[in-house]
Amino acid sequence: MKKIVFGLLLLSFSITGNAQTDTIPTDNDSASKKKIKKGWTFGALPSVAFDADLGFQGGVLGNVYYYGDGSTYPEYIHNFYIEAAYTTKHYGIFRFFYDSKFLIPNHRLTIDASYLPDAMCDFYGFNGYQSIYNQSWHKWKSNPEKMDTAAYRSRAFYKYKRDLIRVAADIEGNISGHWKWNVGIGVLGYLIDNVDIDMLNKGKKENKKLPDIDGLYQKYINWGLIKANEQKGGWHPYLHAGFTYDSRDKRSNPSRGIYTDAFFSYSAAFGNQAEYNNLRFNFNFRHYVPVYKDWVTFAYRIGTQNLLAGKSPYYANTYLQTLFLQRVLYEGLGGGNSLRGIMRNRINANGYLFANIEFRAKICHFDIKRQHFYIGVNPFFDFGMVTQNIEIGDVDALTAKVVSEGEIPDDYFNFSKNVLYRPHMSAGLGLKIAMNENFILSVDWAAALDKQDGKISNFYIKMGYLF
Repeated sequence: MKKIVFGLLLLSFSITGNAQTDTIPTDNDSASKKKIKKGWTFGALPSVAFDADLGFQGGVLGNVYYYGDGSTYPEYIHNFYIEAAYTTKHYGIFRFFYDSKFLIPNHRLTIDASYLPDAMCDFYGFNGYQSIYNQSWHKWKSNPEKMDTAAYRSRAFYKYKRDLIRVAADIEGNISGHWKWNVGIGVLGYLIDNVDIDMLNKGKKENKKLPDIDGLYQKYINWGLIKANEQKGGWHPYLHAGFTYDSRDKRSNPSRGIYTDAFFSYSAAFGNQAEYNNLRFNFNFRHYVPVYKDWVTFAYRIGTQNLLAGKSPYYANTYLQTLFLQRVLYEGLGGGNSLRGIMRNRINANGYLFANIEFRAKICHFDIKRQHFYIGVNPFFDFGMVTQNIEIGDVDALTAKVVSEGEIPDDYFNFSKNVLYRPHMSAGLGLKIAMNENFILSVDWAAALDKQDGKISNFYIKMGYLF
């Protein structure tokens, strides 16, 4: 199956629409030539991907870049992106995205409209390691002899249904030099419920159907950890503002420079959710250090998101705020968009800190039908931890509720003092295939370093570098 995925993706590169390619002398050596792109470049391919958390993805996507007379290359003048896809684990992507630094002179504008249905969204409880993960409860295997059938509960035990609707617009303007200001507005709409067991069981053989039992999400409701006014989600308009410093030599895979941002986000809530008006603070620092010319780069990212005022509904904690929506979803902590190899949304807390460290090496450059490619590898290490926990309340009362349902509290919670801020860590290796610097196929393999973050290694096929 992996060979089929790679074949489809590589085939798609060969059918990319044409743009004029020129060579121009470089500033340093008039005899040396630098390849540039002019005009429009059309990228169309099957939206075939794999994510250990979301399953195999099938659909279509299109990317259109406009380079004008080529004087800005590899910077594009306009970028349009459209995608419609669905995965084997019932996660959908329906998205339109636009990005330009030239539509409004001297300002960068991004616009995003997305609908992201998720029939099996991950939910492992609150505060990272404070919530116990039991792999045997939800790991289903077709061969009963290879699984703990006595412990198994349901593949949907650590899941709930979540549809996310997002509309956002962000703008950036110059202050001086590499410093810029940023303002953005948007709305996030969450539609949440228990997993639709009947829908997932439709057409399946009896021995492969999901049992109709309470999952962890419903148990948190029963125990009062999820309040009535946050059970079904809600609508949250938001406004964020801050600044960035950007000295990177290029955006898609910088070989040198610094990118840092700091911003505040105010999120509104209405009606019976009025208590969830809140203010957050985000800080991110990325550094790209050249090791050997443009061929080898040491890159790292450090970031944090914390609640400054108000309250946050549990479902909004896994949305990692960002000034520019380049990826489909910035979700964390845990999963292919934040901590690779660690289960998606493993850390659900009011505040957290994370870091990603990579060595990026380009192995070779080559051309196919006037398109410029390179292949690269990137070993990496990811790290994350809770900085602000979700208050659990009266532990003794909670324990009594758990026992009243015939459950063992130690199967769900670890309230030891030293566990809350224990770091979550993972490591792995990535492969990159890039076309024209901006269109980058990413294949990452990663494994968690603690079995409480997932016992098996994870595999991801996505577009672009993580940061």
